[in-house]
Amino acid sequence: MNKENKLVPGLPSGFEDRWDKKLLLKKKLLLAIENNFIKFGAEPLETPSFEISENIGSFLAEDEANPMSDVFSFKDGDKNITLRYDLSSPLARFVAQNNQELPSIYKRYAIQNVFRNEKAGNGRYREFLQADFDIVGNVNSSQANAELCNLISETLSECGLKKDQFTINVSNRKIVQGLLNELKISKEKQLKVIRAIDKLDKPGFGLKGVEDLLRKERKDTSGAITKGADLNDEQVSQILNYLKTKDLKDLKQNLKNPLSQEGIKELEDFFEVLGYGSNFNQVKTNFTIVRGLAYYSDFIVETNLNFTVTNNKGKEVDIGSICSGGAYAKLISRFKGVDIPGTGISFGVDRLLFALMQLDQIELDEQKPVLVCVMDKKYLKNYYEILDILRQNNINSEIFLDTKKNLGKQLTFANKRQLPVAIICGENEFKDNTVTIKNLKGVKGENNKTIPKEDLINEVKKLIWKYS
Repeated sequence: MNKENKLVPGLPSGFEDRWDKKLLLKKKLLLAIENNFIKFGAEPLETPSFEISENIGSFLAEDEANPMSDVFSFKDGDKNITLRYDLSSPLARFVAQNNQELPSIYKRYAIQNVFRNEKAGNGRYREFLQADFDIVGNVNSSQANAELCNLISETLSECGLKKDQFTINVSNRKIVQGLLNELKISKEKQLKVIRAIDKLDKPGFGLKGVEDLLRKERKDTSGAITKGADLNDEQVSQILNYLKTKDLKDLKQNLKNPLSQEGIKELEDFFEVLGYGSNFNQVKTNFTIVRGLAYYSDFIVETNLNFTVTNNKGKEVDIGSICSGGAYAKLISRFKGVDIPGTGISFGVDRLLFALMQLDQIELDEQKPVLVCVMDKKYLKNYYEILDILRQNNINSEIFLDTKKNLGKQLTFANKRQLPVAIICGENEFKDNTVTIKNLKGVKGENNKTIPKEDLINEVKKLIWKYS
């Protein structure tokens, strides 16, 4: 192949390879998350990467002219097929399809990749891993939602975050919905309002950005214009006053419409149940939370970090919520003959990983392999005998795979990979039934030890434990 025809290695925007420490930390997070999901009574569910597009719904994107613009889709015969956008829509389809076989209260967890045709950012990718926990069925909503918040708190603690490093923010969608109805805002404008409010905490927005989107339009720093909801001054003023309210009691006094009052009462009931457990102080009301996805009906939750993170250029960035979700009354009922409510949360594993990597407060239980060096090809059978002994004793180990390389190059290989121990045996060792252990992390000049072969396992384990 000509030099001109050779491929240039690279990835599409919004995708990344994960390896070494980052991948090992991710696996540790996933283990902690899954163990907590199981501890809280959930059963695993895995769905295909693709769904029929109409099953996902048209409630996802902000582009009204092209409501499915944020998904990856293609034609499969006469049907449109879409890579899953989230794990909630596949769950809804699964429950509707199998509801006769499922228990009346169905707790499921799913840990799978999702795909979004969105602009990539800090800790945000176009393919990323979500870890979801849902409760489906006719349950006491206060109990179910309190269970979600208890799960969030305990899971993040297990992942390595301290209690003061995150806050679980909650609200109820009925509160703002009642206000919008009271202000006589049309149904087609209400979704625009919700999505405008949802951007409040995003970088560069704030109340001014939201206000612009509530009015005619917003122009960002690049000059791009986003159409607004085109509300009148009174409507805008009332919504902004709502967003400035911090206390549930104040809200109860200010919003008298029945739907808002219903949402406030549900939050009060939720906090009562939450108070029976140990995570009450982790949860705060935040009425600016509305959740942008249209299927949320009442209780909503977002979990935010209480510390700043920086990108690879050292610039402080906002990665947004690391765990969010809420209740959905009609997501499953879109399917014929099924009307089942649900509530659930989703951990953004890659965002959480992005933040935790910066804290550097999580230790990896990584056991690098022991290296069996090959000093002489004629003893290859003997080296494999040593390798078998190590592996039979559950010691991670490998043999050097190039018999042409001298010992110096083999040790350079071991040091580059930060291996803890090398086994070095030559003619003398095999004659005396001994092995030489090289401590690759020890003090120079004091790191070689020749011992009887029968002591190999005990000595290797001592060194591994010392540096693990």
